[in-house]
Amino acid sequence: MAEAAVATQWAFKGVDGGGKKIKGVLEAGSEAHAIQQLKARGVMPETLTAKGAGTGLQREVNIPWLERGPGLKDLAVMSRQMATMVSAGVSILRALAIVTAQTENAKLKRALEEISTKVEGGTALSSALTEFPLIIPPIMVHLVRAGETGGFLDRSLVMVADNFEAESKLRSKVKAAMTYPVVVLIIALVAVAAMLIFIVPVFEKMFKDLGGALPAPTQLLVDLSHTMPVVVPVLLVGGIAFAIWWGRNKNTEQVRRVIDPLSLKLPVFGKLNHKIAITRFARNFSTMLASGVPILQSLSIVGATSGNVVITDALQDVQEQVRQGRPIAEALAAAPVFPDMMVQMVGIGEESGSIDSMLDKTADFYDDEVETMSSQLTAMLEPLMIVFMGSLLGFMIVSLYMPMFTIFQSIQNM
Repeated sequence: MAEAAVATQWAFKGVDGGGKKIKGVLEAGSEAHAIQQLKARGVMPETLTAKGAGTGLQREVNIPWLERGPGLKDLAVMSRQMATMVSAGVSILRALAIVTAQTENAKLKRALEEISTKVEGGTALSSALTEFPLIIPPIMVHLVRAGETGGFLDRSLVMVADNFEAESKLRSKVKAAMTYPVVVLIIALVAVAAMLIFIVPVFEKMFKDLGGALPAPTQLLVDLSHTMPVVVPVLLVGGIAFAIWWGRNKNTEQVRRVIDPLSLKLPVFGKLNHKIAITRFARNFSTMLASGVPILQSLSIVGATSGNVVITDALQDVQEQVRQGRPIAEALAAAPVFPDMMVQMVGIGEESGSIDSMLDKTADFYDDEVETMSSQLTAMLEPLMIVFMGSLLGFMIVSLYMPMFTIFQSIQNM
């Protein structure tokens, strides 16, 4: 007799049919069952997390970092391979089999195997893709559906690949700008900690043998050295705890509503983050419109996948105004987060009937702006970080030798 599946509570966040973000908890025996329940309610899930599957030996142990989910490059390669084969006349089922065999990512491979099974059973490709919302982004589902409906699936898949590749390049530019200062900061912190733990105590013993009061900077280093046995473990435990918490909560609405507005107001980096958000919005909106997805539906999908709650909230207002008959450019102009240049380009696109083309040009413009600004930030931060690191270590070295300079000066004055 088969053992009944243990009902598990699943916390979900998603988008309903009206484009509104919702969250809640439901009970299901598996992740697939939970997704089916949400789909039956007309909800497109964005995140789905088990809230304790039983107790003791019944509890499922998940170690998410041991199995990496598919990245944008994986999805782009898959989409482009599919597009090439479909345009060459290969059946969708055969194309899926070939792509599945060539896919290296374990999670994506398993998803493709199940998608192939569903397609073989008569399910449309877009409908099969919706069964895996935690692996297949909503924008891909809607573009594939538009391609199936309009008879241009190969071109839709090319659009998907182009979109994912552009997004991957955008993220790479940001990482490149952030890598250098982060690495230098970590090296500086490690160097300071090493000096306080290993070098300062040696000098402290020598200073005690010499006797006399220590200069204020030297005494500061000695006092800091005494706190290191307590501070270092606390910082390590706190850092690990924060990393675990951040990994679990960074995409929750509560956290995003604090982090996203701040990310647009940061000194220097705020402008960069704003340009990145606008680039992503313009490119996704352009791709959706070019594939024939209706404007209101496109706004809903783009808002849900914008990656920034400020953009998401603004697009909900834009969507409502457009539904009431207001031009897109006017609706965008009412939201301060959208720059004037983009609003003007959209206005020109509305007048000429080429909004998708104007949005694509806007995305290219801001993409170039991101690249230029990233290069400028790197060029500016490199010397600043070198000066910062040199000043910090220089202060520590001079502070350690100040008592010796005092002693030598006293000897000369004798």
